[in-house]
Amino acid sequence: MKQLLPGLALLSLLGWLSFNSESAAPSGSPPAAAKTFRTLLAVSLRPEQEQEGQDQDQGEEARRRGGSLAPGRAGLERGAGPGSLQPLPLPTPLSLSLSPGELVEQGVYWSRRADRSPPAGFSELHVKRWQHRARSSRLLRLERGCGRPSNRLATFTDGSRACVRYGINPDQVLGESLSFYLSRLLGIRNVPALALSRVNANGDQWLRVRHEVQAAPWADRPVVSLSEWLGNLSEVVSPAALRPGTRSLHPLARDLANVTEREARELAQWSDLILFDYLTANFDRLASNLLSLQWDSRVMERSTNNLHRTPRGALVFIDNEAGLVHGYRVLPMWDRYHDSLLKTLCIFRRDTARRLAELHRSRDAAGQLLALYMASEPLAPQLGFLSQEHAQMLQTRTDRLHKHIQQCKAKYGK
Repeated sequence: MKQLLPGLALLSLLGWLSFNSESAAPSGSPPAAAKTFRTLLAVSLRPEQEQEGQDQDQGEEARRRGGSLAPGRAGLERGAGPGSLQPLPLPTPLSLSLSPGELVEQGVYWSRRADRSPPAGFSELHVKRWQHRARSSRLLRLERGCGRPSNRLATFTDGSRACVRYGINPDQVLGESLSFYLSRLLGIRNVPALALSRVNANGDQWLRVRHEVQAAPWADRPVVSLSEWLGNLSEVVSPAALRPGTRSLHPLARDLANVTEREARELAQWSDLILFDYLTANFDRLASNLLSLQWDSRVMERSTNNLHRTPRGALVFIDNEAGLVHGYRVLPMWDRYHDSLLKTLCIFRRDTARRLAELHRSRDAAGQLLALYMASEPLAPQLGFLSQEHAQMLQTRTDRLHKHIQQCKAKYGK
């Protein structure tokens, strides 16, 4: 049976991907044939709000003050003209390599320096404001987009956009929604804001796009998810530390050699991503890349499914409809890949580890998720929640993550 699992996983993924035939690539991206299992790509749109880091390039700061930087001999290089000297660009604080001691605290936690001012910008205030606007604003346009043929790209009257996810069935809308609220419960701010909406072609919100609604392959008055659409995003390649057969992300000198502060801030977000995808059993991101290694040895060097980066360096975890419900349903086919990714990781964000420990001690991860979901989402009763079996799987995977963190602390803790 174990020998059949990779083949079953492939069949499962191919069936899943057959519904993801439509996607739009951002300008300047590689051809679609060069990507592996790409299911959603971004288009240009200014985000409404994003928390930005405070660090600035020394040269930019000097120019802002109207001053200058006087280089020494080490900061000069010969220019094109005979005997001319040109200043070399000075390294920025974020581009300087840090020692392992500057990157890691207490053996297994990203240091405050590596994890300060997290660039992900989906704060609680931002999410609440976006949800209110998404639930109350009228739709001006509804067009094909957001990957799956049954999904749509919506434009509100104020010009902002949202991805309307109908999915293959309501379970995928549920998985997308619960994954979002689980990210909030864990303090992971990399998942775009989301709200549920009941489609009513004659209702005030949907009236202007009623013809598009009637033409869509939707059931009558379905519950769909509206997720915040972001633009100016770039694709992301997995770091070398997380590629099989190279290094790992453990607090060892060989794994952290030449890591800069900028890179450390991104690696801290990758550590959250691995824990998040493990907890939700989302196979439509990193796990699918590991499966592809069987026939494509360089897949990890290409853009990662459903992952993007903002101009300020925040990773954005998009398209999470494979999480929790569907991911748990097909978990036997994918668990080996989730386990493989988890083994590469032994450095964590302190706050994420703390929240996982709290969920472990409470023995009620599903109950806390349900409470947040019901308090935040008016349409939660209409969409439903996890089955009792899946609620227990969520607790089991929470306990496994807590145990993994404790094992790393026993090995590397100080």
